[in-house]
Amino acid sequence: MAEPVKVRRLTDQEGQQLQRIVRRGSTSSVRYRRAMMLLASAGGNRVPVIAQLVQADEDTVRDVIHRFNEIGLACLDPRSIRR
Repeated sequence: MAEPVKVRRLTDQEGQQLQRIVRRGSTSSVRYRRAMMLLASAGGNRVPVIAQLVQADEDTVRDVIHRFNEIGLACLDPRSIRR
């Protein structure tokens, strides 16, 4: 069985920025939802739970997490993940 998908350990700066986006909201719903996904994963939630929380497809959640692990907070940009 494959390992569960989860974000790498967040730096303090990354965690603070993600919390700011979620607390204040964002002009971009994509940035807000992706920030929620990453914080939920960092909090120990698994992909199905996160997908339900943000009302997204499980594959989308996995894509965002993988992309964050590759490029960091740049994954919040709506153009950073293409299918």
